[in-house]
Amino acid sequence: MNKKQKKVLVRIIAAAVLLVVFSQISVNPYLKFALFMIPYLIIGYDILKKAFKGIMNRQIFDENFLMAVATVGAIALGDYKEGTAVMLFYQIGELFQSYAVGKSRKNISELMDIRPDYANVERDGRVEKVDPDEVEIGSIIMVRPGEKVPIDGVIVEGTSTLNTSALTGESLPREVKEEDEVISGCINMTGVLRIRTTREFGESTVSKILDLVENSSSKKSRSENFISKFAKYYTPAVCYGALALAIIPPVVNLLFLGAAANWGEWIYRALTFLVISCPCALVISIPLSFFAGIGGASREGVLVKGSNYLETLANTKYVVFDKTGTMTQGVFEVNGIHHNTIENEKVLEYAALAEAYSSHPISISLKKAYGKEIDKNRVSDVEEISGNGVVVKVDGKEVAVGNVKLMKRLNIEYTECSHVGTVVHVAIEGKYAGHILISDRLKPHAKEAVAELKRSGVKKAVMLTGDADTVAKQVAGELGITDVYSELLPADKVSKVEELLSKKGEKEKLAFVGDGINDAPVLSRADIGIAMGALGSDAAIEAADIVLMDDDPLKIAKAIRISRKCIRIVYENIYFAIGIKIICLALGALGIANMWLAIFADVGVMVIAVLNAIRALFVKKL
Repeated sequence: MNKKQKKVLVRIIAAAVLLVVFSQISVNPYLKFALFMIPYLIIGYDILKKAFKGIMNRQIFDENFLMAVATVGAIALGDYKEGTAVMLFYQIGELFQSYAVGKSRKNISELMDIRPDYANVERDGRVEKVDPDEVEIGSIIMVRPGEKVPIDGVIVEGTSTLNTSALTGESLPREVKEEDEVISGCINMTGVLRIRTTREFGESTVSKILDLVENSSSKKSRSENFISKFAKYYTPAVCYGALALAIIPPVVNLLFLGAAANWGEWIYRALTFLVISCPCALVISIPLSFFAGIGGASREGVLVKGSNYLETLANTKYVVFDKTGTMTQGVFEVNGIHHNTIENEKVLEYAALAEAYSSHPISISLKKAYGKEIDKNRVSDVEEISGNGVVVKVDGKEVAVGNVKLMKRLNIEYTECSHVGTVVHVAIEGKYAGHILISDRLKPHAKEAVAELKRSGVKKAVMLTGDADTVAKQVAGELGITDVYSELLPADKVSKVEELLSKKGEKEKLAFVGDGINDAPVLSRADIGIAMGALGSDAAIEAADIVLMDDDPLKIAKAIRISRKCIRIVYENIYFAIGIKIICLALGALGIANMWLAIFADVGVMVIAVLNAIRALFVKKL
């Protein structure tokens, strides 16, 4: 409990004790009024104050106004005990709600612990503690055991194990060494690391994650927007309804039926009606359910950018995958050089030099297989043709490196490869020089991820790739995906997703899962975009609605199950709260329900709804 909550608890205990004591004392009405005003004001002065401020600011109709009118009205009718009790139980409910929200926030704030407080920067042979915002790109920082990695970078010295659980939900530590990339937010466990920073703090992984989490509450779901609109019209409606209940029946009795007006009875019914009608349970529990759902997902390494995306994800029936880096590891290896007209080493050398300026996984594998330092001075006139390859000059010779489309584009006769894998064709001065076979490996959980999606109610899994048809079909077959479309340019992927969108049902949603910069347009176009966060490009992460922090496709099915649990809880709370309210309002209007039942209909329902909302946090075993 925080300081404010403890103060409220003390007020509740003091008011409750005084209420019980004064209930046992028989005194004259004036003294009784004076005595009961003590616990009433102890417990309710802040509610009365908020109600008065609301009236002054012309924002009258809220739960504070309802409570103030109901309790003041009950006291005016001489029901001192009931009026005080209503305020007391309302404050108990508010305290409980405050504690529950605090607990939810604490769970999300555990993720916020990844925020580094400082960075150890090496300057002139000394190590200085500075604010991470002050560290420039290319600086050398030292991270000791037990410290957080403050900024993304590359290890220049040292070996260690990193705890990445706060970022990815992965409990196993990660081994790191020189030349390995490390992301901010990890905790260094064993050795001292010297890291050269590659980003500013504001652009680092930890900053982006924190920004995503902090802004997630601003993107409200349809359910939340409905509740906001509902409360806006509902509260004035019940106030006018209560006023009508207090005035119309007595007037009808008096003028048309010739009976006693019974003003006191009908005003009491109206006040009971007001207490019952307080929309706290809905207004509090629905946002709390989404908040808890986002918090639970964050702890599992799934970052959801807003509750609206959580709602969309729950209705996902189609999942479209990119291949490279999404379902495969993106770790390509050269497995052979075939049909070459020059030496193997020369084919590889020309290919590696041609790809000198590219960071594509295939380019990296070519440079790795070459194994020598790349002299970029030998390379000029670089022309990258999207979805085809590159045309450059190496030592003044025109070198074309790419796929079949590039060879056709340049009217170069090529030889097909009989092996399965990614084939990189090489041509020098317009003549075919051979091709390099590169193969990728599936991610450990990729096949299981597709099976889990089908078990989770996803109707169809589709794979889109720019890779060759033979490679695409082989990978899709291994994964158990029947619908596969290959040799697609980024624009073709968008067209294919739009085609799939046009075929699905209105309430069915389509998710696209990708990792590369070329996936950014498709991620934006799909109903819900899911990006691989650990190895994925910044553009993909920015365009996506959901980010998987450990690149594990198995988390997609888990994210869907989390979202469905959250939405189920939301609807449980809506139906339960509205159902109980309607029943109790009817009983109140008929005079069957008294103020004590009204307290249950308000506070009791709110407590039950909040408890139910908290269930959205517990997603470990989903």
